[in-house]
Amino acid sequence: MALRLVQIAMNAQDEIALGRFWGQVLGWRTSSEGPGVINVEPEGLLGYPDPAALYVDVLRVPEAKTVRNRVRVDLATTSTDHQVEVVARVRGLGATLLGRGEGEAGGTHLADPEGNEFRVLEPRSPYRNTGPIAAVVVDCADPRAMARFWGRATDWAVHEVTDAHALLRSGEGVGPYLEFVRSDEARTVKNRVHLDLRPYPGDDQAVEVERLRALGATDVDLGQGDVPWTVLADPEGNEFCVLTPA
Repeated sequence: MALRLVQIAMNAQDEIALGRFWGQVLGWRTSSEGPGVINVEPEGLLGYPDPAALYVDVLRVPEAKTVRNRVRVDLATTSTDHQVEVVARVRGLGATLLGRGEGEAGGTHLADPEGNEFRVLEPRSPYRNTGPIAAVVVDCADPRAMARFWGRATDWAVHEVTDAHALLRSGEGVGPYLEFVRSDEARTVKNRVHLDLRPYPGDDQAVEVERLRALGATDVDLGQGDVPWTVLADPEGNEFCVLTPA
């Protein structure tokens, strides 16, 4: 058994504005499944979920961002001119330039209108066919341990592991990467960006949740109440959700 990594969830005080921003950045459509949620979805795929893309959900929360995000997005480009073009376009949409974060060499560092950090990367051969999102980057203390947990938790394959970073990608060899980068910065608050996992059709959500607990995941109470998904944290405390099968 394994879970599919299906989407990125972003907290926002203004989910409509932030959803519009990311829809324009990625060139994807936006919709809403209900109050407080904006779905950002790629065009042209056969259906959801699809390993060729990580969808984005923007979720309304009351609290403002206070610290640098430990989970961030890297955007792919195909040439130096394309990188310049993308940076200019996202700045025109409301992104702001930032200095480099800890351990983050390369790329142009920016923040979206609510302060969420992201990078527009220079052309890199591993990301030439990922789609607009090159990678989801997660700060961590132990990339090897994180690769071990997430490689067992999901159907994603581990591509590279060192003491400094680890790289995973869908077992089908398509879509963006999941990258764990060593950082000495301690986690202090709930992540404003997290990942959502979904069981395959016919699999049992409760069985999968129990399997994740056996791998080292822990239960998290964010005040979510009675909801159809289960909120867990990985061994370094990063929250994620296990959705119902689909």
